[in-house]
Amino acid sequence: MSRSTEQDLLSTEIVNRGIEPSGPNAGSPTFSVRVRRRLPDFLQSVNLKYVKLGYHYLINHAVYLATIPVLVLVFSAEVGSLSREEIWKKLWDYDLATVIGFFGVFVLTVCVYFMSRPRSVYLIDFACFKPSDELKVTREEFIDLARKSGKFDEEILGFKKRILQASGIGDETYVPRSISSSENITTMKEGREEASMMIFGALDELFEKTRVKPKDVGVLVVNCSIFNPTPSLSAMVINHYKMRGNILSYNLGGMGCSAGIIAVDLARDMLQSNPNSYAVVVSTEMVGYNWYVGRDKSMVIPNCFFRMGCSAVMLSNRRRDFRHAKYRLEHIVRTHKAADDRSFRSVYQEEDEQGFKGLKISRDLMEVGGEALKTNITTLGPLVLPFSEQLLFFAALIRRTFSPAAKTTTTTSSSATAKINGAKSSSSSDLSKPYIPDYKLAFEHFCFHAASKAVLEELQKNLGLSDENMEASKMTLHRFGNTSSSGIWYELAYMEAKESVRRGDRVWQIAFGSGFKCNSVVWKAMRKVKKPARNNPWVDCIDRYPVAL
Repeated sequence: MSRSTEQDLLSTEIVNRGIEPSGPNAGSPTFSVRVRRRLPDFLQSVNLKYVKLGYHYLINHAVYLATIPVLVLVFSAEVGSLSREEIWKKLWDYDLATVIGFFGVFVLTVCVYFMSRPRSVYLIDFACFKPSDELKVTREEFIDLARKSGKFDEEILGFKKRILQASGIGDETYVPRSISSSENITTMKEGREEASMMIFGALDELFEKTRVKPKDVGVLVVNCSIFNPTPSLSAMVINHYKMRGNILSYNLGGMGCSAGIIAVDLARDMLQSNPNSYAVVVSTEMVGYNWYVGRDKSMVIPNCFFRMGCSAVMLSNRRRDFRHAKYRLEHIVRTHKAADDRSFRSVYQEEDEQGFKGLKISRDLMEVGGEALKTNITTLGPLVLPFSEQLLFFAALIRRTFSPAAKTTTTTSSSATAKINGAKSSSSSDLSKPYIPDYKLAFEHFCFHAASKAVLEELQKNLGLSDENMEASKMTLHRFGNTSSSGIWYELAYMEAKESVRRGDRVWQIAFGSGFKCNSVVWKAMRKVKKPARNNPWVDCIDRYPVAL
């Protein structure tokens, strides 16, 4: 990467550190310069192969819909030129065997079509676990719990405090009280206790809301990135609820914060081959088991952001569930960048120099995340954008491709930098700039993984979204923190609590995680959510939101 491009990804901020308490500068105000990495302006650089991939998906699913109108048009033109008497005469000219054979071929073709097309997958309902108030902590209490454990010195505690102040996390998030213990808490016993509390809490609520018996569930997918005991968490669920012996169960581990969408994708594939079935997807992460107690600041960062949370989703492919389902699954697009070494090591679990295990956050995280996000939304665009937006996008893309000025411009790094900064130095640079589709025309609601305040603000800026579009993501970060793969469901619960989801609305959930992966899922609302459920995690505080971060 050139030095100019590297500098474009950095932003500076002057921070007032207050009055110096001691030393030669005691009593004097102190300031520091904070340097941050920004997400690359991924919408200003479109890779054509990912656009082609999106249209490949579209064509594969739309070929039948494209041929049916043509056949109807040809048939109508042929029959429309005949009178009623001529039609009957032509029919009587055929013998009985020919008519029966034609009718049989027609019925067979219709049957094959309906049997081969993908089954619709419905989201019946979902549940988000809300821990008890005993586990609720403010930011100050969080620092006090860490100090009480005796595992961190004042330098690390001060670093944690500064991270929390800029994180966007509020004073009502949840952590296990075991983090204040002076003993080792990253044990199997602690992990199982935390997992049991959250997973069973979410599933109890889900089965109550859907009125589906655990024995009726045919597919179970549990995802938890860090804590993967033997027997697995999926086996723990089956044992607790005494589920049937032929259930198709899967346990996904090590797949990061985007694993919830991967689990939905796996459940969808299982439902395609198992008719009239229910599938349950559980997404969670263990905070206590992943608690880092060393001095490496790049490994301390996850301690500051991750909080307790768990979601459980009930999916169905039964046609009779069409009437009372909340949403229908429309699209899933998955992007994996692990072939690139920087992406692979951007979030990496390892031991530090003292032998303490934790997640190491690379300085390249924002950059590789932006590249994965760019690839994902470029692939998703042809599937969801209205035709008018696609037409404008393709017109600009063709103009860029065949314009000599555009080819010259793209070969120089200075011109690339000018495009990223939005400079309009000449008409040739304007020709080389792609048309940026308006994703607000494709979706009514956005659920972005609530990783941090800085990430959400960069997403809002790059996608040109309003504060209202980002409200659910930002408020989830403030109220519940980063709950890993379950966070996008707390955001959808926020929208339902606000009664903003109406019939026909499209919801875009997007999450990214280690590997590096970026995954999108699109839902279509089947009905208006008129009143939030009594066990919605936002029901007791929704009137206080939104708030300023």
